[in-house]
Amino acid sequence: MLSQIIALILLVLVSFPVYVSAVSEEIVVYSARKEHLIKPLFDKYTKKTGVKIKYITGNEGVLLERLKAEDKNTPADMLITVDAGNLWHAAQEGVLQPVKSDVLEASIPENLRDPDGNWFGLSVRARTIVYNTEKVDPALLSSYKGLSGDQWKGKLVLRTSRKVYNQSLVASLIAEHGEEQTARIVQGWVNNLAAAPFSNDTKALEAVAAGIGQATIVNTYYFGRLMKKKPDLPLAIFWPNQKEGGVHMNVSGAGITKHADNRDGAVKLLEWLAGEEAQSQFAALNMEYPVNQVIPPAPIVAAWGTFEGSPLNVALYGKLQTDAIKLMDRAGYK
Repeated sequence: MLSQIIALILLVLVSFPVYVSAVSEEIVVYSARKEHLIKPLFDKYTKKTGVKIKYITGNEGVLLERLKAEDKNTPADMLITVDAGNLWHAAQEGVLQPVKSDVLEASIPENLRDPDGNWFGLSVRARTIVYNTEKVDPALLSSYKGLSGDQWKGKLVLRTSRKVYNQSLVASLIAEHGEEQTARIVQGWVNNLAAAPFSNDTKALEAVAAGIGQATIVNTYYFGRLMKKKPDLPLAIFWPNQKEGGVHMNVSGAGITKHADNRDGAVKLLEWLAGEEAQSQFAALNMEYPVNQVIPPAPIVAAWGTFEGSPLNVALYGKLQTDAIKLMDRAGYK
């Protein structure tokens, strides 16, 4: 009997490390990016390394609340989300941990990652001006600030201020111009609206194409998606602020969760996503720009032309987000 018990204990001791190793090889990702934008990359990584990736997709706010509720019991090793404002907020809520990686620092420009290493941009989107080519002479366009001028009265179309993309844009204007001047800019936008703000960028673009207003501000990939479906629409991109600060740049990105069970595996995945092998595909799947500047953008994105982007560190969008929201509320920007 004793010998049987000892044999059983030895069997458990021998088997247990194997079990732990097998579990630790799996990486669990919570992603606010849709499945079709991450699955091809995860499949490629698994094929290359043999490491399985389990992922759960959902709204960024819901995923953040889930991480907070799960706390130490979370199965998540990595959080992927869009907009630096969301990434900054996740770090402030304490669900991410800092990472020091020479690979990530070499692959990702300093202004496109958290100064404290809590999160890293993985793809870049520009929030730019799009105008109706049948109604607007592009020589009349200049900057985000320019759209607040009287000549755009009844001609401007915007997405709702409730979306983080516009909150980050206004936060960047605060960082560049200060609150007082930014308040004047946003008030000018509101005064120039051709219609009430739309629920998303696609509807804003369609309104401009239909002649409801003549110009709007959108993320570049929304323009790309719409023009791919309807290439005859009278729409074109204008790169603003080329003489004053550069085009507003933002990121989708990722961080390692505070209580990651497979931290090392998640860091390796994050480094791979920032590397040359993954970058072109990561950006091209959503018609974004690679964060790794060694990689050229996809041909459809490159066709939009070159521009100077803002050098601001995108972490500022999160730090100034509350100020931006209050400012937009005061201006009546809904």
